[in-house]
Amino acid sequence: MNPSTAQASALVDELCANGVREVVLCPGSRNAPLSMALHTADAVGRIRLHVRIDERGAGFLALGLARASGIPAAVVTTSGTAVANLHPAVLEAHHGAVPLVVLSADRPAHLRGVGANQVIDQLTLFGCGVLRYQHEIAVATAGFERNGYWRGQVCRAVAASLGAFASGRPGPAHLNIPFDVPLLPGGETAEYDAVLGRTGSDPARLGGPAEPAGLGGYGGLPWTRIPAPGDTGSPVAGPGVGEKCLFIGDLTHPLAAAVAAAGYPVVSEAGGLGGADVLAAGVHLLADEDFPGAHLPDRVIVLGRPTLFRPVTALLGRADIVIDVVDNPRGYADLAGSVRAVAPTLADVPPAAETAPADWLASWRGADAAASSAIDAALSGRDVASSAVLARAVAAGLPDAAALFLGSSQTPRDIGRFTRPRNGIRVLANRGVAGIDGTVSTAIGSALAAGPDRATYALMGDLAFLHDVNALAIGPHEARPNLTIVVANNDGGGIFATLEQGAPRYAASFERVFGTPTGAEIASIVEGFGAEHLLAVTADELAEALSEPPSGLRVVEVPVTRTDLRALAAEIAAAVAAALRGR
Repeated sequence: MNPSTAQASALVDELCANGVREVVLCPGSRNAPLSMALHTADAVGRIRLHVRIDERGAGFLALGLARASGIPAAVVTTSGTAVANLHPAVLEAHHGAVPLVVLSADRPAHLRGVGANQVIDQLTLFGCGVLRYQHEIAVATAGFERNGYWRGQVCRAVAASLGAFASGRPGPAHLNIPFDVPLLPGGETAEYDAVLGRTGSDPARLGGPAEPAGLGGYGGLPWTRIPAPGDTGSPVAGPGVGEKCLFIGDLTHPLAAAVAAAGYPVVSEAGGLGGADVLAAGVHLLADEDFPGAHLPDRVIVLGRPTLFRPVTALLGRADIVIDVVDNPRGYADLAGSVRAVAPTLADVPPAAETAPADWLASWRGADAAASSAIDAALSGRDVASSAVLARAVAAGLPDAAALFLGSSQTPRDIGRFTRPRNGIRVLANRGVAGIDGTVSTAIGSALAAGPDRATYALMGDLAFLHDVNALAIGPHEARPNLTIVVANNDGGGIFATLEQGAPRYAASFERVFGTPTGAEIASIVEGFGAEHLLAVTADELAEALSEPPSGLRVVEVPVTRTDLRALAAEIAAAVAAALRGR
């Protein structure tokens, strides 16, 4: 198969796996790959195909099939006004709560906005608030590493049409599918045969046997299990006897501490603040060149939506590990298209001593201890001018039961990599889109909501602080928070030094367009707004500032460097690697 036909075959195969049995097709050129795949599926009895020449009528035919059966029906068109002709049926599906799935073919991005034939904006056709779900499928390229992603998007669309993402109300979902040439089969090779066979996965990944694959691939169950509307009785299964189960928690997930206390290896984006029993060096273990492959889990249970660390993303993209997600099905993360099941709750978790192989547990615990010791040694000669040491000092200096609001960029990454384990700290952050917008305002709101019974702190970089510094302008008649804001002031954007653009060959442009120093006098700015300012240049001064319970609005400025970040990351990676190999 060529890329377009392989993609279309995978999409149709996944429609079948999700229970779609009625599909209405209108003829066209750009949707030819889908037409061929649907014809094959109809010939072997996996769907009933209905071909119509008028897209408006085709949309209502699919609507009638879905309305009468309660099962999602699909309608497939070519690009351009063909899609626009579906609008009346889509509106009826929206207002009538009918599960309708629209698959519209499209031109790839390079043919849009250049006057190409039969091209319109197909992503805004149906208006605001009409669709239960919409996504544009990435253009297929040779290699077909996107198999799970294609299938996962079909799972989301079908589940959304049934109301899974809209408070139980069914309606229309739309997948826009740009196809590049060639559009028809020809010249295919065996390297693409595995697309329908779900490369790297066994049917058992879905918890049951496969049915016969009439379309040439695995056709028994959906690629990802998404709960039906109102289904609260199907949580993600806990670890089974003999199962090597690793948990990964996002920055704020409350279950990480409890699962770690039960004895399971838990990598938390909050590092040691995820709980006293988490793997303090968990992110470093996943980043090691050899350790993950030699100590693979059978299954990873993801708690929430981790987005901070590339080694986590790499692990979750492996095809030889089962991935389950505990999160709201509407917004669960699945960057690699590898998730088997998602549910908002986790079943009871027995003690790890009753389920996990003892030697495997010991290997993770031992590695964590060795890596943590190596990190301690690497940081021992540094003071709070290093953002890694600052994060560690802030985490250690907070009073019990405090809340810590974290800014974006370098701050949460330092917390996740370098803090020692402890219980009782509530971590808060704006990780929905992970911007620096409104950081100070959100921290103030968190402190006001916490009230006087919970000490509230914030840790952020100078750019995040300055971006929202007007939040300090609180009028005399307004409630004032009890909040201590720690500002790591490196006069610019520290995180960029650790990314690709921080490499030496980009030094000529780096400081101006990535480092972006401002030279702002934070003390003058803070005092100008009538807030208290403290300068802490040593660990002892910082500890003293943190030991005082927040009373009013106070900003503690800590000067830090950013020129050492890249070298420190390399030094610690080497130290961890040596420690793991020396065990």
